[in-house]
Amino acid sequence: MTKAEAAERIAKLRDLINDYRYHYHVLDESIMSEAAADSLKHELSELEKEFPELITPDSPTQRVAGKPLDKFEKVAHRDRMISLADVFSEDEVREWDNANRKLAGPVQEYFTDIKMDGLACALHYQDGLFERAVTRGDGLVGEDVTMNVRTIENIPLRIEEPGHVEVRGEIVIFKDDFDALNARQKATGEKPFANPRNLAAGSIRQLDPKIAASRKLRFMAYDLVEPNLPRHSKAYAKLRELGFRTSGEDHVFDNLSKVFEEIKRLENSRQNLPFNTDGMVIKINDRAVYQKLGIVGKTPRGAVAFKYPAEENTTKVKDIVISIGRTGAATPVAILDAVKVAGSTVRHASLHNADEIARLDVRIGDTVIIYKAGDIIPQVKEVLLSLRPEGTQPFNYLEALKQQYPELEFERPEGEVVYRVKGEDSKLILKRAIEYYASKSALDIEGLGEKNVAALVNAGLVSSIADLYRLEVRKVAQLERFAKLSAENLVRAIQESKRPPLAKFITALGIRHVGTQTAVTLAQHFASIDLLRDATIDQLIQLPDVGNTVAESILAYFADEDNLKQLDELKSLGVQPEYVDQSSLPLTGQSYIITGTLESMGREAAEDKLRALGATVTGSVTKTTTALITGAKPGKGKTDKAAKLGIPTISETELLRLIGE
Repeated sequence: MTKAEAAERIAKLRDLINDYRYHYHVLDESIMSEAAADSLKHELSELEKEFPELITPDSPTQRVAGKPLDKFEKVAHRDRMISLADVFSEDEVREWDNANRKLAGPVQEYFTDIKMDGLACALHYQDGLFERAVTRGDGLVGEDVTMNVRTIENIPLRIEEPGHVEVRGEIVIFKDDFDALNARQKATGEKPFANPRNLAAGSIRQLDPKIAASRKLRFMAYDLVEPNLPRHSKAYAKLRELGFRTSGEDHVFDNLSKVFEEIKRLENSRQNLPFNTDGMVIKINDRAVYQKLGIVGKTPRGAVAFKYPAEENTTKVKDIVISIGRTGAATPVAILDAVKVAGSTVRHASLHNADEIARLDVRIGDTVIIYKAGDIIPQVKEVLLSLRPEGTQPFNYLEALKQQYPELEFERPEGEVVYRVKGEDSKLILKRAIEYYASKSALDIEGLGEKNVAALVNAGLVSSIADLYRLEVRKVAQLERFAKLSAENLVRAIQESKRPPLAKFITALGIRHVGTQTAVTLAQHFASIDLLRDATIDQLIQLPDVGNTVAESILAYFADEDNLKQLDELKSLGVQPEYVDQSSLPLTGQSYIITGTLESMGREAAEDKLRALGATVTGSVTKTTTALITGAKPGKGKTDKAAKLGIPTISETELLRLIGE
């Protein structure tokens, strides 16, 4: 091949490869297979080896990483590379807008775009050729990272624009690429990377360009500094025309109400974006007005960044408790100092299993980073070892199981990471949970005795408590133990249990160590299941009948993912526990104990009637006991203690008078 023929072929190859690059890396389209593109790149490389004098700086082959650098050169920015002031509410946006109006008059248009979480960088072109890439640095002086940035495939090495051009944007790693990279790290036994933003920044600041080249970095343009076009929206259109990728989330609005609608829309949709983001940029679209407003400190007056609630935060581990889920699985939960994450208050985080605790080395007293992406249960990301108090001990999982559940045995089945209750299968645990939920001390659902529960579970009609409220008469009637009438009665009884007293519902949940009286105490104090599920350990241990053990058990229950899912399902199916204020009932403030056998009613029924009148019913005699109610064959220990403390005893006849029977 002659030099002239090679030059012609090289030109065509470069055009085709650049076209592929633009479609693949900027438009997310593919005009040919990756293998075909690689073949074209190989042919171009071979031709340039044969005719090195034909190599140009904008050739696709010149993205290949060069030799490692000794250091990064400092470069002064032509125009200051500013950062934006953060705002966190609509009121703060209005304050920003009002301040601008006082200085520059009414705002005609607002330009908005998603705020990408990456490394800010400025790209410089001269007469169409990529010349230099500079990091933000302190805004006045950055570092020359040209060698590393050249390896980023979606950055054009040549653009169709004369003179000097400066493009600014964020260098990011897409979430899918980050996950794939971490999967490779784990497969080779290497430590996974912390997050995409740190990885992108760290990759660009490596002295060896080969490291940057090995990671799928992308440049997302957000500003065209030069040429200076009249509107930010025009600058974005020009960026895309020149072959740069933008977020695709930019818009122009003529009033703040529409800007606020966009803030809400992006908050709901940003989890589905391919890159991480922590906010939305709002600018005055008119660049003449924007520049006239000037800069205060390090931030421009003409733009702000609306920040969404943080998805990561730091807090302290107050305790680690273990929850037994409805399948018998033992799940550890970190009890935390309350902290805001992603807009909600977080008080506990899942630790998943014993192996995860060991991997993180989470200890009681540690300061940890927790995160919450979307609607997932908060999780511990990292322990800040430098803040660890002296004297902390590694968490002993098996010892904690023995201490928190002394009457149960646990096993870890081969090949599993989860400890489970020994000798209990999930169906048996489910049956017991439903029986208790429907028992007289709980919701008292007629027809849900042991045999009927077993029939429903074994037939696959019920796989959770919530499924009770989905039962259909037709399907129940097909079971061996039921006819149409009994099926109708059962379904009706279940539907009629949808508005139980709050105390009864708390009892029905089967929270470990929470008996009938403790449930009443919790119902009276918190008044709703939502407030109870958000309770802190400090709030709980202040209540009568609630010590550390009971408080930890309550926290563990409401930290379990399965339990929370079940509560949400019950709510969606119309189960609405009702709070009954007992503060003005006739027996409020009085405390009773029943001992012996009653003739007129069962002990549970008598206790329910006393509680319905506001009384507290306990299991042991104390100085605060109002009276000991005695039936036939009373317990000697209780009667002796009542006599010793001077507590009066009353008969069943007096009990009936007390409860109005």
